[in-house]
Amino acid sequence: MNPFWSMSANASRKRSDSEDKGGQGDQRTSPPRASFGKKQLPSIPKNAVPVTKHVSPAASVQSTNGTHASYGPFYLEYSLLAEFTLVIKQKLPGIYVQPSYRSALMWFGVIFIRHGLYQDGVFKFTVYIPDNYPDGDCPRVVFDIPVFHPLVDPVSGELDVRRAFAKWRRNHNHIWQVLMYARTIFYKISTVEPLNPEAAVLYDKDVQLFKSKVVDSVKLCNSHLFDQPKIDDPYAISFSPWNPAIHDEAKEKMFTYKRRPEDHHKGLQVSGLSWVKPGSTQPFSKEDSTLQT
Repeated sequence: MNPFWSMSANASRKRSDSEDKGGQGDQRTSPPRASFGKKQLPSIPKNAVPVTKHVSPAASVQSTNGTHASYGPFYLEYSLLAEFTLVIKQKLPGIYVQPSYRSALMWFGVIFIRHGLYQDGVFKFTVYIPDNYPDGDCPRVVFDIPVFHPLVDPVSGELDVRRAFAKWRRNHNHIWQVLMYARTIFYKISTVEPLNPEAAVLYDKDVQLFKSKVVDSVKLCNSHLFDQPKIDDPYAISFSPWNPAIHDEAKEKMFTYKRRPEDHHKGLQVSGLSWVKPGSTQPFSKEDSTLQT
């Protein structure tokens, strides 16, 4: 016998006599039937304040991502936290990002270019995530200082991300892919439908002049490396000049660090050095091997 049918039949037999003897004109409501196979969302905790954008009272009961409007901000915050966790796990080479303190929809980042036409370039940028993520448009990437590149707007500094993500697909596209794309454009240059026509024409017609302008662009970006962030946020990425009193000790520890034998079975890997020479973007690992013990 079907267990669900058996349960319903037993429940019917146990109705009280007083309920059956009620007047015919009385309208009785049956007790709420238990829901089978359907998960119920827990109640929203009192005094819980999401860090994301406020949801308008006029918003529809059902949000675009299929979540009840009351849970929308919490779902968005969870999605962004999951995305940032994916970024950390990917260990993107030469890319560092940090979510804003004031809004989870804004991330600060920097890209280090180690070789190629843009070698020694250090480009700071900001990622702007739509407030209906992950069902809206793809995140935007805007460089603090416009880089001379066919795919970067020479005025706003915004990267043409849409060409790689024409339609943002939920659970298929991720922010770490956008960050990798922002790095790839400096190694694989495309001139199709450029945002900077001058850069595209020079790359196709006069590559030497293109290289010259790229060098000037890299120097310009690096000259503003120590500038204060344009956005007042405690988590904005900033650089400071070399200070021996602070950095020498850390540098020495980096060179003398040796993996402990008990760590070998854990699969730990020694990450690359992140300190650079004063007045340069070359990592210390490029120095003489005599410094390394």
